Amino acid sequence: MERFRDRKHAGACVAEELAGDVDIGPSPVVLGIPRGGIVVADVVARELDAELDVIAVEKIGAPWNPELAVGAVGEGEAMWIDAELAKQVEAAVLARMIEAERAQLAEKLADVRRVRPRIDLAGRTVIVVDDGVATGSTVRAALLAVERAAPARRILAVPVGSPQTLAELEEVADVVVCPLRPSYFQAVGLWYDVFGQVSQAEVLEILERRRDT
Repeated sequence: MERFRDRKHAGACVAEELAGDVDIGPSPVVLGIPRGGIVVADVVARELDAELDVIAVEKIGAPWNPELAVGAVGEGEAMWIDAELAKQVEAAVLARMIEAERAQLAEKLADVRRVRPRIDLAGRTVIVVDDGVATGSTVRAALLAVERAAPARRILAVPVGSPQTLAELEEVADVVVCPLRPSYFQAVGLWYDVFGQVSQAEVLEILERRRDT
């Protein structure tokens, strides 16, 4: 495995590894991180015959580089902050950024919940899925948010990721599944032939399609 054609292909590869190498247990729930992670999660959920839901997270981008995550906020007041990067941001500025991302998170989540009511995760195996992991900020916030729902286990499943970040996340999640761990990682999008933006409308369409499953 050198690259993925697109997110659906990536989802199929993740599902294959999950089914072959992990004791998932009965009645798992797959949680996609919007937006790109939902496309991957949709395939994983179908392949595993699992319920699909969302775990909403918003990245807190650095003021000097929005693509660099200072941290992330998640559902239920969950938050993870990179302590070293946060030192480079004025406290008042960081507070405003957090507030803005929480407002955006609430707005997007309200749209989702009109289509897909929240699934009770207590005592169940939860598989958190994204389309890749670079710094791991959004995934960390997602895992923290899931932890508050008292699942039996938290499995992180992503198609591609930075080996260093994945090693760190193995201390956070119960299981980490990642088929592609390139030593020369750089960025998630480099490992896809097609890696376009996924819209909120596409996310809602996927959840609507699976509404009764």
